[in-house]
Amino acid sequence: MTRRNIPHVRTFGCRLNIWESEVLREQAGAAGLSDAIIFNTCAVTVEAEKQARQAIRRARRDNPDAKIIVTGCAAQIAPETWADMPEVTQVVGNHDKLKPESWKKLSASNAPSLLVSDIMEVRETASHLVDSFHEHTRAFLQVQQGCDHRCTFCIIPYGRGNNRSAPASRLIDAAKNLVDNGCKELVLTGVDITSWGSDLPGRPRLGNLVRKLLSEVRDLPRLRLSSIDPAEPDAELMAVLADDPRLLPHLHLSAQHGDDVILKRMKRRHLARDVLRFCDEARRRRPDVVFGADVIAGFPTESDQAHQASLDMIEAAGITHLHVFPYSSRSGTPAAVMPQLSPKIIKARARALRQFGEQRLEEFLDSAVGSTDQLLVEMGNCGHGRNFTKIRLDGANYPSGRLVDVNIVGRDGNSLVGQAHAREEQGV
Repeated sequence: MTRRNIPHVRTFGCRLNIWESEVLREQAGAAGLSDAIIFNTCAVTVEAEKQARQAIRRARRDNPDAKIIVTGCAAQIAPETWADMPEVTQVVGNHDKLKPESWKKLSASNAPSLLVSDIMEVRETASHLVDSFHEHTRAFLQVQQGCDHRCTFCIIPYGRGNNRSAPASRLIDAAKNLVDNGCKELVLTGVDITSWGSDLPGRPRLGNLVRKLLSEVRDLPRLRLSSIDPAEPDAELMAVLADDPRLLPHLHLSAQHGDDVILKRMKRRHLARDVLRFCDEARRRRPDVVFGADVIAGFPTESDQAHQASLDMIEAAGITHLHVFPYSSRSGTPAAVMPQLSPKIIKARARALRQFGEQRLEEFLDSAVGSTDQLLVEMGNCGHGRNFTKIRLDGANYPSGRLVDVNIVGRDGNSLVGQAHAREEQGV
């Protein structure tokens, strides 16, 4: 497909949405929708939906004759509300957006305005796996879809359905295609990747999949995991982390909180001590591992002491990359009917968590000066190191997609500054 035939896609939200945007971009273009503007929405927070609505209105003002198509989690959960926007031409469900026949229907003269299946009735993962990426140097590979858990704050299962795992053989074939097309780093993604395999024969674990991928795709230099759940210890995953350096030393945890009472009210399946145990074991197996975490600020009934427990957990676990979500009440979730905190308190606690996270990141970056790393160049001589730290390369220019061994010589804000090893400069 030529670049002229590629429709414009705006992606909101998670890495899985990034993966899916590649699929729907390719399929919509093949169906003749090259002039469409497609919005792949997120429903995690009210703010995410607000941003999508603003972008849709702006797109209509700038492109009065364009076909505007809305899909993603927000569209799946409340399709009629998006269809009622005068700027929107069509709404497509989360499962439907990954099917070539859906885009063919949408390109027809008698195209439906709503094409949304019941996501809770879906039993299979997407049948189409991409084998390259548009304007990305790393590739995301969807290993599963949906979630069987029902956290009290989360609306996403109603946008994604229940857990559906892609078979390992299909994922290995897709990974080989991605590597053949120049992929240097593969990120395993999904709604709840820790649940991969629970619906497959023999109930394999995520660690089994990681081991198979690294064993059978020998030319893959780097494999990264998206967010994982600390509630499900996986002995094989820990073993692979210890003995195969191609599994990158960066683990992002769906921690959500540091107070046990709040975790129970969230209906999480772990306690704060489980996060600490997980990090201690991973660090014992792989001393250079770096942790990120999702944390929610201002969950209903959260006291000052509970908020402090999150700060204590972040420090005790040694978390470096913090992703803070101010609690956002979602209609239809159990947390929405719990006693709510004021927006002012939520905002203040989110700010405190972010500031603490920035402090911890700066301390980590300062400690990394004088070390070595490997940079995957993405754009403008910048990219990410093995532990997901941003690195700016000082000196010679390298093309996107190049892996460069670097000496870390300084810090620049929230990024490190690296210089290529002498053998890199010599083209070795």
